[in-house]
Amino acid sequence: MGPMETKTVFGVSKDDRQRTDLIVEAAGRLFLAPGLARVSMDDLARELGMSKKTIYRHFPDKRSLLAAVLDRQFAAVERTLVAAAEDAEGQPFDVRVQRFLIAAGTELGRIGAAQLATGRGGDAMLRRHVEQRVDAVVYRRLDELFRDGHRRGLLPAPPELLSEITRGALERLLTSQLPRELDWTAADLLRATVDTVLYGAVRSAHSGIDDEQVRAVIPTARDDEEEVGP
Repeated sequence: MGPMETKTVFGVSKDDRQRTDLIVEAAGRLFLAPGLARVSMDDLARELGMSKKTIYRHFPDKRSLLAAVLDRQFAAVERTLVAAAEDAEGQPFDVRVQRFLIAAGTELGRIGAAQLATGRGGDAMLRRHVEQRVDAVVYRRLDELFRDGHRRGLLPAPPELLSEITRGALERLLTSQLPRELDWTAADLLRATVDTVLYGAVRSAHSGIDDEQVRAVIPTARDDEEEVGP
């Protein structure tokens, strides 16, 4: 099966477009709230005060409606990330990364992306759709940001490694109880994550660490060969 698609029943009048928007907005409130699997089209019809027949005139099934909800949510996420990147333009690289990740974490948490991608609702196609949208909207931008830092000589570590570490940390924080246990906000933990990724968990007791010292902790093929020996 291919990716989920938004399929609407054709209708071009202004009233139809407004009703479609109303349905998608209400569906987002219900379907993205806790307990997605328990929300039915009957629940949505009651929320809207309209018949299921009217809803099906605009969306032939629940899956098509969910795709429309997710597309709208990820469009909003994308706008937020673009605005965050524009606001951080010209700032130091670490500030750009920090602002991007905080915006991404806040937006993904808002729509419950981690829960959706790990099985909320029990729909495999829905999970794939969420994973594809997160990758396209968030992680490809993050990858490019790290590649840019590497090209400019700001990141000695491979950008692919930094991307994998940061992806894992971001996804884990979105479902973790750690913010509550530490009494930190998710934004505070994301800032700490960025600091750890960019600067390391252990700080030198000296006043600073130069580039050669940073590069010394990154293994190379030559280092490996010397350690293994003949």
